[in-house]
Amino acid sequence: MLKNNLGYPRVGPRRELKKACEGYWAGTLSRQALFLAATQVREANLQLQKDAGIDLVPCNDFSLYDQVLDMSLLLGAIPERYTPVVTDVANNAEVDLYFAMARGYQRDGLDITAMEMTKWFDTNYHYIVPEFKKDQAFRIFSSKVFAETGAARHFLGKVPKPVLIGPVTYLLLGKEKEAGFDRIQLIQKLVPVYVDILNKLQEDYQVEWVQLDEPFLAMDLTPAQQEAFRYAYAAIQKQCPHIKILLTTYFDALGDNATLAAGLPVAGLHVDLVRAPQQLELLLELLPPHVVLSLGVIDGRNIWKNDFERSLHLLDLAIKERGRNNLMIAPSCSLLHTPFDLEAETKLAGEVRNWMAFAKQKLQELNDLQAILEGNTSLLAANRQAMETRRTSALIHNPQVKARVAALTEKDATRHQPFAQRQITQHARFQLPLFPTTTIGSFPQTADIRQLRARWKKGALTQAQYEDALEKATVDLIRWQEVCGLDVLVHGEFERNDMVEYFGEQLQGFLFTSNGWVQSYGSRCVKPPVIFGDVWRPADMTVRWSRFAQAHTEKWMKGMLTGPVTILQWSFVRDDQPRSVTANQLALAIRDEVAALENAGIAMIQIDEPAIREGLPLRRKDRAMYLDWAVTAFRISASCVRDETQIHTHMCYSEFNDIIAHIAAMDADVITIETSRSQMELLEAFAYFHYPNEIGPGVYDIHSPRVPSVAEMEVLLEKAAALLPAKNIWVNPDCGLKTRNWPETKAALENMVAAAKAAREKVSTGINV
Repeated sequence: MLKNNLGYPRVGPRRELKKACEGYWAGTLSRQALFLAATQVREANLQLQKDAGIDLVPCNDFSLYDQVLDMSLLLGAIPERYTPVVTDVANNAEVDLYFAMARGYQRDGLDITAMEMTKWFDTNYHYIVPEFKKDQAFRIFSSKVFAETGAARHFLGKVPKPVLIGPVTYLLLGKEKEAGFDRIQLIQKLVPVYVDILNKLQEDYQVEWVQLDEPFLAMDLTPAQQEAFRYAYAAIQKQCPHIKILLTTYFDALGDNATLAAGLPVAGLHVDLVRAPQQLELLLELLPPHVVLSLGVIDGRNIWKNDFERSLHLLDLAIKERGRNNLMIAPSCSLLHTPFDLEAETKLAGEVRNWMAFAKQKLQELNDLQAILEGNTSLLAANRQAMETRRTSALIHNPQVKARVAALTEKDATRHQPFAQRQITQHARFQLPLFPTTTIGSFPQTADIRQLRARWKKGALTQAQYEDALEKATVDLIRWQEVCGLDVLVHGEFERNDMVEYFGEQLQGFLFTSNGWVQSYGSRCVKPPVIFGDVWRPADMTVRWSRFAQAHTEKWMKGMLTGPVTILQWSFVRDDQPRSVTANQLALAIRDEVAALENAGIAMIQIDEPAIREGLPLRRKDRAMYLDWAVTAFRISASCVRDETQIHTHMCYSEFNDIIAHIAAMDADVITIETSRSQMELLEAFAYFHYPNEIGPGVYDIHSPRVPSVAEMEVLLEKAAALLPAKNIWVNPDCGLKTRNWPETKAALENMVAAAKAAREKVSTGINV
């Protein structure tokens, strides 16, 4: 069987690409140095896969920012607002246009907003959303795929397998930017460009296999979308007769699209047998005998060692039906979602370390499975022993935690009074103006703050010295927020490294890696905690800093927590019990912290849940069960407080239309969401639903370095007030400010406060906002 890899982590083992990109954006690194750093990471990845014996080594899976943005540039799908950047060839290279589309552009007299960003299916990876017009034209614009294919072929000494997002998925990932058409109608304009790309890859670089990623085949499809698949792949097969297409799906079963996928004229089909092992038998019946089947048996989404017996059962079933020559063995999806190399984790406890595998080790697991099929029994015996020690380890199980979860009732997930009554009580207590201003929680973590934390962790600072420095930074921030005119303050979270990692470090059942970084978006990397056992809270986690901050201001101070579903989604989660059980364990831990904050005098408590929608199953039929336990987990965490205590939550980069009833069922007093890049479009779902609770639609895009003007934010508030009652609207940025710089943050927040004051003035004078 050929060993097939779908993609590899691209930030580098020590986040080399992140540092190079940020240096280039800051103007401290030249374009040549950026490209050199990228080449070094890309070649190291190729060498590693070559050394691992991978037969189909991917290329063009590497990206400076995002693979969907790469496709938009390749296909010439560049929004018109970037025309000045495109035409200013004297000052801008293609890479500057590329970063302008991702991050916005604010220099040389130009002020151009970034493209929208949202989550990649049910992962914590963010992609740049393509924008389409009715008369959208496509053409080959970027040469990246050709350059990387040529470079990989030269480096490897053999032909690589280029990776492209398939044409139907590319269209479905995007948005129509004008009324009157469905983006899937663009398929007939798009496919000829794909044909040109594929033929150029074959003619100029002798490419044999091309991987076309079509994860939308694991989604619910309309008849028009199904027909688009038939049209696209029939045209590609007819006009690209010398290319072998490996049609690639992942993250769920093909389900009712199995017949469609099996009937497409392609040379190979890859399926995810980690998320959906049950689909194999049907596919063995449906797939024509000449089509190669790529079996995704290694988990590309988690860090646990493969259970070889489980994988071998699937492999044996496929071999029995099809023989080995028409099969490939592969990870379930791109390894983009896993850390780079377990060998770098020298501090992990030996027992738990033996249960884990990162990207590099997952490539070795492909070799091990093949060796076992060829008769190597010692590898299978060692794997069985690792699986058994994990199942029986005393590190995993806590009877008290299990009993507390089992004792939960509906009362534990219900506030005392409905929101309408709570709102009256809270307004009387807080006496805030219309359009109250606040932020989402974090403020810029400067190099000084990061170095302070690093010195403390290395023992170069005492605990007292570290906390004294943090206290000074916190008080300085409080004073600036007061001067700025914000109505509800935050303490800035200078003591926190990451919104999930910080809590995991203080909860039992977690462990942490030193270099387990994965890409979230662009240069933003996160180091997810590992939930390996039952979770519980041994002590207060945030009370000390919230109490300190509230004591230094007469304004209201929010206590800041991360919610149970987000901690679950943004961690590598144990796979030996239902996720709903782990969510309830986390909910009880956060509930204990909420109660402690309220007892400490904190009147507003924000429980962030940006990942609620991210965890939504891809298929509609599977969503009700997930939403039920996810909403319940949030309510368990929040429902222990008195009516006068205001519960906030935050969600970012989410389409809410299809889950708005469940968002309302969370029953948070205030929800803040991302709306600036979508120009308040996301609010329409709340307005149509008559969402009863208070809401803060983000008016400031924190994922871009540009500073929005007062007038720009006033327009956004006018749009919000046209959709929602003014008494229910808060004013805030889209998300936390941790990754931003101080000058742009201060300027943007000052503009935001001015926009809120202008909106109040219009209401007080009877002018429609």
